[in-house]
Amino acid sequence: MTGKQAGRILIIDDDVDVLHSARMFLKQYFEQVDTQEDPTQVNSLVSQNHYHVVLLDMNFRRGEHDGKEGLYWLERIREIDPETGVILITAYGDIELAVEAMRLGAANFVLKPWKNQKLLEAIETVLSRQQVKKKRVMTPSRASPTMIGQSEAIRQVFQLISKVAPTDANVLILGENGTGKDLVAQFIHQQSTRKNQPFMRVDVGALTSTLFESELFGHVKGAFTDAYQDKAGKFEQASGGTLFLDEIGNLSLTQQAKLLSVLQTRKVSRIGSNQDTSLDIRLICATNQPISGASVDQELAFRQDLLYRINTVEIQIPPLRERTDDIPLLAQHFLEQYAEKYQKKQSSLPDKMIHYLTNYSWPGNVRELQHAIERAVILSTKMELQPEDFNLGEATNLSADNELPKTLDENERNFIKQALDRHQGNITHTAKELGITRTALYRRLEKFDL
Repeated sequence: MTGKQAGRILIIDDDVDVLHSARMFLKQYFEQVDTQEDPTQVNSLVSQNHYHVVLLDMNFRRGEHDGKEGLYWLERIREIDPETGVILITAYGDIELAVEAMRLGAANFVLKPWKNQKLLEAIETVLSRQQVKKKRVMTPSRASPTMIGQSEAIRQVFQLISKVAPTDANVLILGENGTGKDLVAQFIHQQSTRKNQPFMRVDVGALTSTLFESELFGHVKGAFTDAYQDKAGKFEQASGGTLFLDEIGNLSLTQQAKLLSVLQTRKVSRIGSNQDTSLDIRLICATNQPISGASVDQELAFRQDLLYRINTVEIQIPPLRERTDDIPLLAQHFLEQYAEKYQKKQSSLPDKMIHYLTNYSWPGNVRELQHAIERAVILSTKMELQPEDFNLGEATNLSADNELPKTLDENERNFIKQALDRHQGNITHTAKELGITRTALYRRLEKFDL
């Protein structure tokens, strides 16, 4: 290890040998490591130093092993400085005691004699959790929605957003399913001068040819069967604000031509009307399809003149497997969100779960991680999530010795097959769960021979 971490550690134990050995080991890794035999000094020490982590013995009186003293001092530390992470240490393991300690706010529970590496990992995990809120990278306005990440890959995305958001430039967002393209579009809108105006989202890839014009351009009463009244299209509804066209890569050439005409003239005419309405919108588009070049399949071809119109600025969202540094932050965020929603007591992820989650390839990206955490929180009956609480298919075979995950295609095939099985082969429901269109799902079914 190069250099010391900026962490302030306090060890409280009545065993001088324990204090000495723990300090000698930990001072190699952290800038400040203090020790104290007398727990009654907790008040002044914690108040003055604001420790990041306190290692607290559970028993100080000879012959007593019930841990009540440790729980008492745990509560005192939490009262003095709620931000301090407390790791309880004891020679007597007791599940009920551990549950009570976690309920009172302990960050972890370590048994003596510990292995130095395990102790170090426990402390580093607490420090990492404390940085979650600080490392949730947002622009200064802190408008909702929130984007989370600290990896270099996602920081570059944030920097690009900060530059393009205040302008009216058209933006094309590229990225795999589940990477957060919708969230990026909302974030751009919230950071723009149009943030107090409408944000309209349309999944154009899911629109049939008959609905496409009516949904986007609107219609007048009597324009076609079932047109019982005038209806403004999404272009009009988004006036003054932002129009987000998702899955634009799935548009047919005919639909592309109609969209291009509106963007060129900046005017829209409802079906059945000859009256034009001028447009005042900021356009954001997104797709998981490679649309920068011509396709040998004419059904998948994308007009270059339309591409030039929609991608004044192009933002590429990295897949989760390319930003694994963000997995602990995202997982902790979702854990807190769903633990609160379902009134569960899980508050943190143990080291083995961080390892487990970061060694899975996540073909469904952030959306899959979010769904996996939600499911695990619902099903778990323990204070900490376990690998068996997750339904990651063959990923559950990952072991602590960094066994390499299977290829992306294999994981994606398994992920889709599991979703199909859950919905008894229903394409509509499966596509909805996966966050893709029926057309995109059919392509994958053919690709993976499912």
